[in-house]
Amino acid sequence: MNPPTNTPPRWLLYGATGYTGVLIAEEAVRRGHRPVLAGRSREKLAPLASRLGLESVAVGLDDARGLVSALQGLPLVVHAAGPFVHTSEPMVQACLSAGAHYLDITGEIPVFENTFRHDAEAKDRGVVLMSGVGFDVVPTDCLARYVADKLPGAHELDLAIAVVSQASAGTTKSALEGLPSGGFVRRGGHLRPWPMGKGVRQVRFLDQERTVMPIPWGDLVTAWHSTGIPHITTYMAQSAAVAHALRFTFPVLRRLLAVDAVRGRLARLVESNVRGPDEQLRQTGYSQVWAEARAPDGRRVAAWLQTPEGYAFTAKSTVRAVEEVLASERRGAFTPAQAFGADFALSIEGVRREDAPA
Repeated sequence: MNPPTNTPPRWLLYGATGYTGVLIAEEAVRRGHRPVLAGRSREKLAPLASRLGLESVAVGLDDARGLVSALQGLPLVVHAAGPFVHTSEPMVQACLSAGAHYLDITGEIPVFENTFRHDAEAKDRGVVLMSGVGFDVVPTDCLARYVADKLPGAHELDLAIAVVSQASAGTTKSALEGLPSGGFVRRGGHLRPWPMGKGVRQVRFLDQERTVMPIPWGDLVTAWHSTGIPHITTYMAQSAAVAHALRFTFPVLRRLLAVDAVRGRLARLVESNVRGPDEQLRQTGYSQVWAEARAPDGRRVAAWLQTPEGYAFTAKSTVRAVEEVLASERRGAFTPAQAFGADFALSIEGVRREDAPA
């Protein structure tokens, strides 16, 4: 699918020099877009802008006027600078002030909740606010919507992911910020604390059965908005040994990471030493998602998705989301599946969906 108009789409990509930001910029150019690259450092932006033949602007997130000024004449922002729990709100406010759409690639629960708190403002300003347009959470959100649509009246939803890849520095730093909050599930429509390591189980994925453990994935917010199902648990595949060990070690880890100095030191180590998957792994890695919806009368519907490697998927899905938003008349805060439907994930090259046997 080509971009929606013959004029190359122009929009702002903030955090363009980060690991995922670079991939998004490259995919945008490949699809005929001309994003303006943005971030704090002019020195870091210049080589990327030169290589891709794009404009760039250096502005910090603490410069509210500068952000609004950078958005003048641009209809949309893709925000790719994390940890989003610290960076999202300034950009959301700039977008509301400038009348620009806001998209980000977060997987952080507080950010999703905050985005939806601005729904009325977004409608008043005539813009879309949408968090999670990458691997966090497009595949899971779309599969949740798919099984929910096939089982009206479902009251329970389980989602599980299995990833063959490795995390970037940005993803790892975001995880460090979220760990002190602990685990969560959704029960009766409300987020509830859940001990890390509790609820380990087996799930059949497309290729094999895997051990999974509950984790506080963004779908605890997005799937609630996309499906209305009140009881949601999100899982990640993990070795049985690690999953069971976390039940005993996580309380100590959580107390350590609650100390700002410890978390800051670890974040600096991550920034210096974590690079994310190389091109070969982005080409060969993959992810799988499983979802099951259950109704009170015992009926069940389950399905799987297989996607390209998570960061490769994020670059593609982000640019596709940009195209969909720019071509639509939607206004307000949305999840990807709310705005684009359960089949949006299938519009990404290399994604396939399979129904579980009835």
